[in-house]
Amino acid sequence: MAAYVVRRVILMVALLFVLTAAVFALFTLLPGDPARLTCGKACSPQIIEANRHRLGYDQPILTQYEEFVSGLFVGRTYSPDSPQPIVCNAPCLGYSFTRHEQVLTLIAAAAPTTFWLAIGAFILWITTGISLGIFAALHHGRWPDRLVMGISLVGYSLPSFFIGLVLIFFVILKLSWLPFPSYVSPFENPFQFLQTMILPWIVLAILNTAFYMRLTRNQVLETLNEDYVRTARAKGLPERTVVVKHALRAGMTPLVTAAGLDLAALLGGAIITESIFSLPGLGALAVSSVVEADLPLITGITLVTSTIVIVANLVVDLLYAAIDPRVRLA
Repeated sequence: MAAYVVRRVILMVALLFVLTAAVFALFTLLPGDPARLTCGKACSPQIIEANRHRLGYDQPILTQYEEFVSGLFVGRTYSPDSPQPIVCNAPCLGYSFTRHEQVLTLIAAAAPTTFWLAIGAFILWITTGISLGIFAALHHGRWPDRLVMGISLVGYSLPSFFIGLVLIFFVILKLSWLPFPSYVSPFENPFQFLQTMILPWIVLAILNTAFYMRLTRNQVLETLNEDYVRTARAKGLPERTVVVKHALRAGMTPLVTAAGLDLAALLGGAIITESIFSLPGLGALAVSSVVEADLPLITGITLVTSTIVIVANLVVDLLYAAIDPRVRLA
């Protein structure tokens, strides 16, 4: 196990290095001049050239990449020749000249909103999806099974923006059960936090619960027909033990894979849901950075979200051995 973890960590570091190079090259070689984008309305060739020097875009591409990578470890300084240089502390993901703030600071300010949105929705859809999936599998071919699968089909077919707008119209506007969303930290005002987050959680949970209901049902039905499950029943074990400990655990590998990757993707920002409910998360930050053509911020968000997905893959692989004793990591 230890050797496997070491190899995966080394591979992950190498993959992150390749990722930084690919992302940097992608956004550096895109058409458009970042120096022109940051000069405002009163542009002149002299101002554009001064901005290009201040941003470091007058240097060769390899030199820019070296400074970018070194900034991740030791930080970097923008406009070192000016009377007021801009110091970007390590790990420096760049400096947003549009917002006059370090990229990491902007991401750190938006990340808690996305984190709570992802965790709350994840808990809701995992518990609901697995429970209903097991229920449908145990009533295979009967009306409860058909009812659950019908509900999952409807939930899977509805787009997130439609569900969000319907909930806003009925729950907030029509029935006035909840106030308009206004995000606050759960440590500042837990009640207002729950009022703001409950509808976004439901929107994301509806979309993902439908998938996990069908996946859990199929996995449980497949494992219930295995010989070891029939042997467990023949030994007289309680049905709850047979389903949870034997059937569900053996079929958890696809569930863990899907759950890990879905949670990692959601931690990168739920763009549509955050926009509908005016949540200041990573998704909303990414949209505004694209609209403003803020290339350093776009690069930083891309690197952070990609890193989350890579780390999630490692965690999922390690969970395999803990869940399924038949899996051996070597």
